[in-house]
Amino acid sequence: MLIRQTTAAALMLAATAIPASSEVVGKVGVDWVGNDIVVEAVTDPDVKGVTCHVTYFDRSLIDRLSKGNWFEDPSNNSIACRQTGPIEIGDIDLSDDGEEVFREGLSIIWKSLVVNRIYDKENDTLIYLAHSRQVVEGSAKMAISTVPLFNQNVVWTSGKPQ
Repeated sequence: MLIRQTTAAALMLAATAIPASSEVVGKVGVDWVGNDIVVEAVTDPDVKGVTCHVTYFDRSLIDRLSKGNWFEDPSNNSIACRQTGPIEIGDIDLSDDGEEVFREGLSIIWKSLVVNRIYDKENDTLIYLAHSRQVVEGSAKMAISTVPLFNQNVVWTSGKPQ
């Protein structure tokens, strides 16, 4: 009974988690078959005043049909995060693996672009890691960006970690 209650509580918490919001701010055509590089602005739901710009490759239907590899997508991506306003940090995960703040499907079922946030306490820095996640195996292609908090007027709503 306790296991069912714990599982139900975890599912409800996951369902109510606020995902990062994103907005496409650019789309650059790279060839005649309609493949594009997409640029999205991603805001962290638990860190106000930080915006990440994430890029990824968007394969066209023509490219998929002509090459016959419908489910294959490049894992290339890039990320750059900057302070874009006063920084206010809510209740964030302080563990070594941080927490996922953004996910977007890059193929029909197999792959997602994921952004994790990690807090580097020793250097007082937020690290944002962009990588792809595949059902079978992850991709070794990744990118990071950092937002230093040293000497910044940062508000920690739950108190700064000691």
